[in-house]
Amino acid sequence: MDQFQNNNTPQATQTLHSPPRIAYIQARWHSEIVDQCRIGFEGELKTQGVNVGRFDVYDVPGSFDIPLLAKKLAEAGRYDAIVAAGLVVDGGIYRHDFVAGTVVNALLTAQMETGVPMLSAVLTPHHFQETAQHIDFFTKHFLIKGQEAARACLQIIRTFQRVADLSAA
Repeated sequence: MDQFQNNNTPQATQTLHSPPRIAYIQARWHSEIVDQCRIGFEGELKTQGVNVGRFDVYDVPGSFDIPLLAKKLAEAGRYDAIVAAGLVVDGGIYRHDFVAGTVVNALLTAQMETGVPMLSAVLTPHHFQETAQHIDFFTKHFLIKGQEAARACLQIIRTFQRVADLSAA
């Protein structure tokens, strides 16, 4: 269920001081599915009236590669937020849970160290099989998760701007 109000009005930019600069990192494993998250994310930014020209996409081989790049991008000081997307599946071993947990924990650590919000759309389904039914389901699911990530991203950027305003006052 979507936690964020979606009334399809461009309300996000009404409280943003300037167009946000967002980095979007996507893992290329299962790219036909993961790409839908980016499409949903970008579409929701447009719906919210955000200039998508300030939205940079970075590709990495797999989800495990996301946190280091996220930290490097945050340290560069160019981005208001960083979003990560990937699909970590069970390939018959328990490694998928380890990889997904490690990615999320590393993103949390990186955001705490850099002060740049990092959002995760790195998903780990309980059971994934490369069947038409699963691919169709997760393709649609990632599109929705991209939209949700965009709304969450804009919300955290607005909140950080409010906190900065308090500090400046």
